[in-house]
Amino acid sequence: MLSAASVVVLAAGLGAYGLAALRWLRVAQREHYLAGSVLRFAARWWSLSWWQPALLLLGWAFALGALAWLLFGLLGAVVAGAGPVGLSLRGRTSRLAFTRRLRTLAGATGLLGAGGVTLCGLLWDWRGAAVAAVLLGLAAPAVVDLALALLAPVESRVAARYVDRASRRLAEIHPVVLAITGSYGKTTTKGYAAELLAGRFQVLASPRSYNNQAGLARTVNELLVAGTDVLVAEMGTYGPGELAHLCSWLTPTVSVITAIGPVHLERFGSLEKILEAKAEITTPARASVLNVDDPLLASLAERLECEGRRVVRCSGSRPETEVAVVQGADGVHVHVGGEDLGVVALAGNSATIALSNVACAFGAAIELGCSAAELLGRLGSLPVAENRLQVRSATSGAAILDDTFNSNPAGTRLALGALAAIPAKRRIVVTPGMVELGTMQAAENEAFGAAAGQVATDVVVVGRTNRRALLAGLRSVRQGGAPVVVHLVSHREQASEFVRANLGGEDAVLYENDLPDHFP
Repeated sequence: MLSAASVVVLAAGLGAYGLAALRWLRVAQREHYLAGSVLRFAARWWSLSWWQPALLLLGWAFALGALAWLLFGLLGAVVAGAGPVGLSLRGRTSRLAFTRRLRTLAGATGLLGAGGVTLCGLLWDWRGAAVAAVLLGLAAPAVVDLALALLAPVESRVAARYVDRASRRLAEIHPVVLAITGSYGKTTTKGYAAELLAGRFQVLASPRSYNNQAGLARTVNELLVAGTDVLVAEMGTYGPGELAHLCSWLTPTVSVITAIGPVHLERFGSLEKILEAKAEITTPARASVLNVDDPLLASLAERLECEGRRVVRCSGSRPETEVAVVQGADGVHVHVGGEDLGVVALAGNSATIALSNVACAFGAAIELGCSAAELLGRLGSLPVAENRLQVRSATSGAAILDDTFNSNPAGTRLALGALAAIPAKRRIVVTPGMVELGTMQAAENEAFGAAAGQVATDVVVVGRTNRRALLAGLRSVRQGGAPVVVHLVSHREQASEFVRANLGGEDAVLYENDLPDHFP
């Protein structure tokens, strides 16, 4: 029977479902439309403080209580529409973009919700439909994830059209493909390799972080022109099989793996699984360039050689490898085949450069036909990847180290070393910590906090995601008598305001990582 209470609760439930869906659709978009990612973020948000899960349980209690007294559903709808507290509808830094894919997902999410409410109404009555609407609002993350899973085959078919077009374009132009992957360092190495190869070849490097199938297909379809000799393609992966599929149509002549680390560990589960996923890039390549400073890649080099594959071992510390770029007492030296080619000038401050990345780019360029002699002269013009330990000066004269696109333990150590090398009266570290490190995340962020406390006078902790771990590390340093001052802010705009208000001409600030605001 249709009653006024049923209409009110049904409308409130549907409204709450719409608001909740908008929040979680934004998360889905920011997480590359991967099924399962929305529920993972919902767990992060709802477990932030003791009162957030309590609020969620209260919402479920009110929704189920509506079975006894319907107007309880209004309170459940309020929780569904407003929570989790802190996750905004449109976002400040990672705003919802109504792309074709987002509209498709929104439509599917709406249909699933409407279907669930209608089914309950048919099986029960209007009261059942109203209660179902409130419950759907609370379960919106699961509904969005279900929609993502159902749409995955459809989106694969859509993507296949762009891949087919890219494959035809590659067959027409027929560039040599240099493919680069790694847990970190791949964007920087891509820029280095493109610069080194440009002295001899017409080079196209995939732009920004276009490192998945959609981005690389777009690179080929929109940017690859006749006369291109070498396509330098950065390749990323979130799971096994992705790189193998990429290489099936964008087949590398030479592959590079820069490092294996805990980035995306929560998706893979172990470093060994990350290694196997990254190693897929070596299968079709004529030669593989590996950073053997990484023990896992050193073991991969041995394995590939036992299979009769060509391997170019590169290092930022071991001169005896095929290609090495190492710091000596008198400067940076390049070694090729064990021969020291002498001191070279690198662009920028060598303290901010991962020399293994330079070695890998150098080794890849040699493997593609360049001579060491011609490459040496180009080392002075290597680019600095945007937002990856860029050093600049503020109008006040203060030094600013922008490392906002890095989120890995090795990168933080390099960045803190660079900050420590700057003569400054006051050193400030601004960071939300590192994410997607799986079971290692708390320990790595605690270690990072302790290391930052040894270098900085002030540490600004942004957000809640890693606050507890960072504070634990900083607390251990402060108990040892270090004068570091800790500041807690909710989001990066507040951190920027703090820096502007406190940074003087003799100071330095390091922005280490930056999280979009769909993270807590």
